[in-house]
Amino acid sequence: MGFFDKLKSAFSRTTATLSHEIKRIVTRSPRLTAENLEELEAALLRADLGFAMTQQILGAARTAFETQGKSGMDFIGIAASEVTRALGESTGGLTARPEGLTVVSVVGVNGTGKTTTCAKLASLMQQRGEPALLAACDTFRAAATEQLKLWGGRLNVPVIAGADQADPASVAHDAVSAGLSRGARWLFVDTAGRLHTKNNLMAELQKVHRVMGKRLPGAPHEVLLVLDGSTGLNALNQAREFHKSVTLTGLVITKLDGTSKGGAVVAIQRELGIPVKFIGVGEQPEDLQAFNAREFADALFEAR
Repeated sequence: MGFFDKLKSAFSRTTATLSHEIKRIVTRSPRLTAENLEELEAALLRADLGFAMTQQILGAARTAFETQGKSGMDFIGIAASEVTRALGESTGGLTARPEGLTVVSVVGVNGTGKTTTCAKLASLMQQRGEPALLAACDTFRAAATEQLKLWGGRLNVPVIAGADQADPASVAHDAVSAGLSRGARWLFVDTAGRLHTKNNLMAELQKVHRVMGKRLPGAPHEVLLVLDGSTGLNALNQAREFHKSVTLTGLVITKLDGTSKGGAVVAIQRELGIPVKFIGVGEQPEDLQAFNAREFADALFEAR
């Protein structure tokens, strides 16, 4: 199953409601009335597209109706085009250094799927013939290291780990050293889950990044925030606060399968300007897919 088909399946709950509502509203009247606009606004907001994105779509629909009349009122097509434009028609993926080790720090709150995301990304790179390592820097959550080791064993990716309750910055330092000595192309650092409101935990994350940067200038080269797609716009506050503490280079949206809140992906990227690089649409390693803005928008609105 390709990216688009997986997205359509993942967004089935979103699109079943959103597309039905849009079609019902726009086919009821040949004119774009204030009442229609209000109902369309409510439908878009329920999909967690956010106020700014909703207004952008409605503005484009008004313009199309004013210039072309009913013939220009392909509202679903307009919505998909505006979402694609807001997302920058970007495709996901990681940016590697021209040569040598690229360090990717994976951050987020508890329960978003950081550990499995690290393992899946490492597996993806190894499938491309680019050797990868995993760093078990979540040293405080019970069994976190064992979980990463299980994933590493399953996917044939080496794991660098320390003792229980080890200093995560020390483990990160050792992992960068191991990556350099082994000639690895990628190092994925699984950091401890932390609430974005806890200043001491955010300071610890900053320390982990500083230590890696001393061992390898510029590290971490990518900082990915993993967000649980099922939380909708609640994830926006997480993204905003993490970005203040550690400069994020990309987002990974997990648990989109079965959620009715797919529009939150658009709202988050539109407000913060942080690109979505990967999305998770299932449990298997291959279900972590590089983001494609146009296919995402088309799937969200069932535009094709």
